[in-house]
Amino acid sequence: MDDLSIKKCVPCSSKELRAMTEEAAHHLSKQVPGWNLVNEGDAWKLHRSWKVKTFMRGMEFFQLIAALAEAEGHHPDLHLVGWNNVKIDIWTHAVGGLTENDFILAAKINKLNLYPLLRIEVANE
Repeated sequence: MDDLSIKKCVPCSSKELRAMTEEAAHHLSKQVPGWNLVNEGDAWKLHRSWKVKTFMRGMEFFQLIAALAEAEGHHPDLHLVGWNNVKIDIWTHAVGGLTENDFILAAKINKLNLYPLLRIEVANE
């Protein structure tokens, strides 16, 4: 399996870019732990949520994601719900579904050092 995190997103203007099948999406989803495949109105998306320590940490989180997205030329939907719930949806708007670009971006997000921003909850025993 190719390491998605070392690949580069291709421009969405590429004529060959097509939404992948559900089967292909499920296959690639194994390479991006923590991300969930969701179907919203006939469009498959990658979704992931985190809890951040503070509202300002949420903004820092988004800055890290924004810099990565800009470098890749592929931009996710970012949501800050409440003061500390960060949610990201990734899909290729131009094709109305998932492409390899989405999995590349998710893999690169997984490689970011986000832990200093996150609220880690310890389960009570």
